[in-house]
Amino acid sequence: MPYIAPIVEGHGEVEAVPALLQRIAEMEAPDRLLEVNRPIRVKAGSFLNDQDYFKRYVTLASSKAAQEGGFVLILLDCEDECPATLGPDILRRARAVRNDVTYVVGLAYREYESWFLAAARSLRGLRGLPSDLEPPGNVDGIRDAKGWLGSRMTVPYDPVMHQVEFSRIFDLIQARANASFDRLYKRVSEALGP
Repeated sequence: MPYIAPIVEGHGEVEAVPALLQRIAEMEAPDRLLEVNRPIRVKAGSFLNDQDYFKRYVTLASSKAAQEGGFVLILLDCEDECPATLGPDILRRARAVRNDVTYVVGLAYREYESWFLAAARSLRGLRGLPSDLEPPGNVDGIRDAKGWLGSRMTVPYDPVMHQVEFSRIFDLIQARANASFDRLYKRVSEALGP
């Protein structure tokens, strides 16, 4: 049974990421069971800029992954950073902490919710979203995906409540139109193996 030890930055991702990973695993191998450790939540600024903080949490996740023969997923919002630069840097730093564990680095360009925007049609009618909801023309150009969703909902968008709900429903194929989600999907699928 594949095992994943995730590191995430948001309160909402603690519940949402296991649901998302289960869905990716089901798409790739419907009969395979997946075990996801409760995600370790970190402060992104400290994780990226404080080597001791980074080492502490990577060590914790990699120890859990090593015990179970699994891998570590580091999933962060990229904000305004370049994912092509930040991702390899995080991967290099993680391997320097412990190199006997597989790492998958997933960076949501801007924020996790941008993946929902790419799959907006699949969220129509949910939580008061319009029944004719269309994704924005340039998903990666949206700087506040949470605000974009909230302005179209009948209730304010709350990451803790809505991220897990939307993660269980949004169309993964539509979301793969977003380059950062497509990269995450491919990397998780590869790490899960055949």
